[in-house]
Amino acid sequence: MGEGLRVGLLGMGMIGVQHASALNELRDLVELRAYTGSSPDGAARGGWPDAERVSRDELYARDDVDIIVICTPSDGHAAQAMEALGAGKHVVVEKPFALNVAAAERINALAAERGLHVSAIFQRRFEPVHQAVRRLMDSGALGELRLARTHVHWWRDPEYYREAPWRGRTEAGGSALDNQGIHNVDLLRWFAGPVEAVTAQSATLAHDIEAADTFVATLSFASGALGLLSVTTATPPGFPATISLNFDRGTIELGPEEILRWDHEAPRPEVVGAHGAGGSSEPMAFGVANHVAQWRDIVEAIRTGRPSSISGADAAQTVRLTAAIALAADTGRKVRPADLS
Repeated sequence: MGEGLRVGLLGMGMIGVQHASALNELRDLVELRAYTGSSPDGAARGGWPDAERVSRDELYARDDVDIIVICTPSDGHAAQAMEALGAGKHVVVEKPFALNVAAAERINALAAERGLHVSAIFQRRFEPVHQAVRRLMDSGALGELRLARTHVHWWRDPEYYREAPWRGRTEAGGSALDNQGIHNVDLLRWFAGPVEAVTAQSATLAHDIEAADTFVATLSFASGALGLLSVTTATPPGFPATISLNFDRGTIELGPEEILRWDHEAPRPEVVGAHGAGGSSEPMAFGVANHVAQWRDIVEAIRTGRPSSISGADAAQTVRLTAAIALAADTGRKVRPADLS
């Protein structure tokens, strides 16, 4: 592809503007041609005043759009990904990739059938500190992982749920697990590897909503390591999400864009993170640097024909894990993610 990748953006809300802003940092590689959404100035706020506001069907039909990024509410992601692939477009899907395993597998099957690229946005994997730790793990320098845990103890006030009622509905992807905790669930899986079984509990502790605002779970990894997670939007004032990794040679604790603790015999990596990767109490309290890094990877993948670092198949495994946690919480049973279909 000789010219820049031509992008269409489906859903110019808060996260859509984030993507437009990230794309604006990559003008030598991409161009935002068109978008959908109720905000007439959304693209301009993201740095693209000349992008054309169109209907969803018009976006799918445009010959000058190579790839569509889906930034709509969660319950529309899978169907819209299928529509965009059916229209011959490469697809990037904001989290969650899909709300169930069957939908994720349908997306990947259609992409393979059509020879199109599909990937999911998990930009937190691209934080420099996470990249550095993963490289050390892959090299063997950190030793054998024994315990991995994550805490996402956030706060969302009642207005957050009132202004967008889908955020309080399980079937719309509004649970704390699917909407807030999913990035750290994905990171835990990325660091610790495949999960063989989970047990979980959930509750709605602080909000007048149908969906659970709190989850706790235990995980058994294929490597033999064990895991713990707790995810909630019911803990004011809200605290930065953390990941702790306990190895046979020491312990590491990570926060957004920083190393909180390095009690390990391996040398501590010197990394400089981006600013504003929080979200503990303000939903949009994060910057675009990691989105920029992921978009750079996506563009290179499409240009070269390789899978992106976070392919649809990879994202489907995170869907499988969140679905297993939710089912374990609902039934009180141990659930094997591999058994879900």
